[in-house]
Amino acid sequence: YFATYFLITGLHGLHVLGGILVFLYLWLPFKGGTKLYNSNPEHLANRVEIAGLFWHFVDLVWIFVFPIFYLL
Repeated sequence: YFATYFLITGLHGLHVLGGILVFLYLWLPFKGGTKLYNSNPEHLANRVEIAGLFWHFVDLVWIFVFPIFYLL
């Protein structure tokens, strides 16, 4: 039980960290975000939308994982 508990918590943490890194890449003035915004802002908006959908998918999965593994 505890191995599964830490595995699922760690996987969730990795997905949250991955989402944060993607958002930072798109929002901060790195080469990819700024260059893409100046050349094609609609394409950047689509990437931000997809990153947001990923973030909400991780939250949605966590809503089901939390009761199954932590409350049972």
